[in-house]
Amino acid sequence: MSQSEVKATFGLATIYSMRMLGLFMILPVFSAFADKLQSASPLLIGLGISIYGLTQAIFQIPFGLASDKFGRKRVIGFGLILFILGSVIAAQATSIYMVIAGRALQGSGAIAAATMALLADLTRENQRTKAMAGIGMSIGLAFAVSLVLGPMIASQIGLSGIFWLTAILALLALFILFIIIPNPVRQSVHRDAQTLPSLIKHVTTDPQLLRLDIGIFILHLVMTAGFVVLPVLIINAGMPVVEHWKLYLPTLLVSFAVMVPAIIIAETRNKMKTVFLAAILLVSLSELGFAFFHQSVVTITAAMFVFFAGFNILEATLPSLVSKLAPVESKGTAMGIYSTSQFLGAFCGGTLAGWISGQWNVELLFLLLAFFVLVWLMIASFMKTPKRISSLLWSVNIESPHQARQMTENISSLDGIEEAVIIPEEGVAYLKVNKARLDFDAVEQILGKQVAS
Repeated sequence: MSQSEVKATFGLATIYSMRMLGLFMILPVFSAFADKLQSASPLLIGLGISIYGLTQAIFQIPFGLASDKFGRKRVIGFGLILFILGSVIAAQATSIYMVIAGRALQGSGAIAAATMALLADLTRENQRTKAMAGIGMSIGLAFAVSLVLGPMIASQIGLSGIFWLTAILALLALFILFIIIPNPVRQSVHRDAQTLPSLIKHVTTDPQLLRLDIGIFILHLVMTAGFVVLPVLIINAGMPVVEHWKLYLPTLLVSFAVMVPAIIIAETRNKMKTVFLAAILLVSLSELGFAFFHQSVVTITAAMFVFFAGFNILEATLPSLVSKLAPVESKGTAMGIYSTSQFLGAFCGGTLAGWISGQWNVELLFLLLAFFVLVWLMIASFMKTPKRISSLLWSVNIESPHQARQMTENISSLDGIEEAVIIPEEGVAYLKVNKARLDFDAVEQILGKQVAS
């Protein structure tokens, strides 16, 4: 990667992670503190946790499309300002309704799609996969750090302090956006990074992708629902909030240690489906563990380890599966629908958990969550075993539609090319390849010389 690409990737990853850190830090502490707010009830506490998911799902794709018209930085900046305003409203809240309003406004600053589009503008095709992976890792790191920092910070400065800190982080993100992030030389449409309205119907009716969308919906439903009730259960088991990080930190570290070899086995030994189904089974078992053994810190910790072992594997493999299974020219659209499903799952999970825990009990909630995950396991079992393929983008010079068709035929005939689409107006060839079999010299002879990613 060039110096400017590294700068853009690091800067945008920092913006993304700062925003997500603010959203995530509330998860492990909100239900433990929110009962002190006026008009608080289990349902409204659950809604306070999850409402951002609804507004995020509603506005994510429109914000991405708006960035095509009004400019990437303007739309991202506007989204960050909305996020700051939502944080300030929540920080000054004395009632649960004000927190819900603030969280909804936070989510409405849905900059994910516009951020990925800006990243695509600032990186070459053959470096874009690395850049997107960098942002993906920053999100995972923000989630892990938030679970440790959230209880520690909330115990010192309360919920209001976390929201003020979130506003400050978003202000820093604004500074990075306009002072540090380079301005793109030109703005283009990138099918690998953006949602195109014309492809939405095709993507949402694809059975393989629909299984993955259902999966991420259920996974984040279960995750968010758990955090509505788990902080209170841990307190009831005898551990004060200020010490909850002692539970989350070792659990996350050990679960990461399990995730890494599992992913290596899945990718190198072509065991992706086996590992994927095993991870879903782990999540279902963890929910049964929470249902029957939530009376002590030890048993909660054990169930949480099983949950995060499965959750981390699924969080890593689901986007990879979307990339492998999506039509080569629809990857960005498929990821957009996938992200929308994720946020809708978070909204439904928090709301459902608040309602059930208020009307009945947490045992019923966890049993219902286990049932949802087992339904997902059944749906996922019909998934085709994905091939060992990678996505590849290649810059091409096209002078006519006839040349594009001829080039597509020639490149598709090569061994190792699974799928090829050339978009003349973009000057990009979108390829799915088996790198172990592909002759890159032959690709260069057809598409022109380029350093492959």
